[in-house]
Amino acid sequence: MPDELSSIDIRILEQVQQDCSLSTNDLADRVGLSQSPCWRRLQRLRDEGYIARQVAILDRSKFGSDQFIFATLKMKTLSEEQRVEFSRKIELLPEITECYSIFGERDILIKVIVSSMEWYQKFIFKMLLRLPGVIDVQSIVALSEMKYTTALPLRKS
Repeated sequence: MPDELSSIDIRILEQVQQDCSLSTNDLADRVGLSQSPCWRRLQRLRDEGYIARQVAILDRSKFGSDQFIFATLKMKTLSEEQRVEFSRKIELLPEITECYSIFGERDILIKVIVSSMEWYQKFIFKMLLRLPGVIDVQSIVALSEMKYTTALPLRKS
């Protein structure tokens, strides 16, 4: 963690990670500052890139997508152009919410939000196996979500 962040900065970041819709006044109360200094610090944290963006986290079960599947993809060797095309196509699939290049026997790890296993089976054959370089898909169905957070740990253990 950068040394230039003060304990107040850390408290501000912890609070906005939990609820970015807090008014500056409420945020200031929670971190023990007056409103103006809190606003200036928050603006500085935004300007310096500590706060990348602010979003609303939706309840996926309200949209009929309460299951998710982790899939690993085995890839053939791709040219630079094919890698760019693969990345572009992954970006265009909203059902894929996360994608990572990984080390080991598999090459890519994705998280897919699904509405049903039947839907996912079609998604594998119509989308995943048609992505540039994909030669195999292995899937792991999540039975339950035991922990989910978007918050980064900001304090040293």
